[in-house]
Amino acid sequence: MSDTIAQYAYYLRLERGVAENTLVNYLYDLEKLQHFLGSNCKIAYAQEHDIRSFIHFIADFLAPSTQARILSALNHYYNFLILQQTIDQNPVAFIELPKQSRKLPVVLTVDEIDLLQSLIKKDTHEGVRNDAIIEVLYSCGLRVSEVVHLKLSDLFFDEGYIKVLGKGDKQRFVPITQSAMKKVLFYLNEIRFQLKIKKEAEDILFLNRRGGQLTRAMIFTILKNLSKMAGLNKNISPHTLRHSFATHLLENGADLRSIQMLLGHESITTTEIYLHLDRNKLKEEIEKFHPWSNK
Repeated sequence: MSDTIAQYAYYLRLERGVAENTLVNYLYDLEKLQHFLGSNCKIAYAQEHDIRSFIHFIADFLAPSTQARILSALNHYYNFLILQQTIDQNPVAFIELPKQSRKLPVVLTVDEIDLLQSLIKKDTHEGVRNDAIIEVLYSCGLRVSEVVHLKLSDLFFDEGYIKVLGKGDKQRFVPITQSAMKKVLFYLNEIRFQLKIKKEAEDILFLNRRGGQLTRAMIFTILKNLSKMAGLNKNISPHTLRHSFATHLLENGADLRSIQMLLGHESITTTEIYLHLDRNKLKEEIEKFHPWSNK
């Protein structure tokens, strides 16, 4: 790692407070550009034509959304170098983002989520844990990274809330349903206390069979296996449960601002994608509430 990239990583982590996953992705994107440029050209001094050639190269095998993310990462990096007075101009400044269509997220029905949970073997240690994980993912609308980092000290069951550490280390309190609390408490009282827990995981809620912290990949695998067993012809991930949470709230009358707060979205525009999932609901709202609807 070059000195400028090391300084940039330090800046992102300590001064900008970006999430660890975001930091890893940003550095990986810089690594892609450096690999393309070769050892004879330092990434800090790349020119606009170098960046354009790189984007043209990756366009053959990366989606427009991924290209846009890489350009965003490069833009942040070169703006940092300008602040450090390492360079005078940002070579990404006049490069347009690739056009991309906004894909609607995959959503499960309530029956499909019930089917997934019904296939969990609840007479096993892992089954009890997995049942609680899926209940928390769907009933609280959490990101998978938020679930794996949930702590015992984040549970405020007397008040009916959990404390969640979201993107950029931003905290929010999310209501938790009675059903989810019941399953988490069952896991705690019947399964977790039997594990030989590693010291660094003593406050972590969901653990693997060796008493260590679960990984995001493990939860992806759990859902993929359940989806395969259920015969669902959908590309399902933990984020699918988060999308389903938001969609079902909207369908049942929740307002967009409340959903934004529950999901921890910084901007309401990120939450607005769920409006496209329920056009029939919006049509009904106009017919029901607009003063001229019955003219």
